Amino acid sequence: MAIQTARVTFLTSPDFKAWLVEEASKAGVSVSEFIRLRCQYGPSEDELMLLAMAEELKKATRRAGDSLEKGIRDAESVLKELRRRKKVTA
Repeated sequence: MAIQTARVTFLTSPDFKAWLVEEASKAGVSVSEFIRLRCQYGPSEDELMLLAMAEELKKATRRAGDSLEKGIRDAESVLKELRRRKKVTA
């Protein structure tokens, strides 16, 4: 008995298409097979771990940015106070 197939067409950006071609080539399969496998089995354990790590990196970057902004505000406040004191003693 022959396997029945149906055609599915979708639009994508040229960059995404190039990525699909590259990833399928790395996996040694056609683009169609690559998409089928990804849809059927989902992302690999490594990809899931990488996504989790990327999310942690985003959070850490936000915390670092917030800390840096607070440090700058504190430094500006100290400089302002030092300038004020310098004017008072001059």
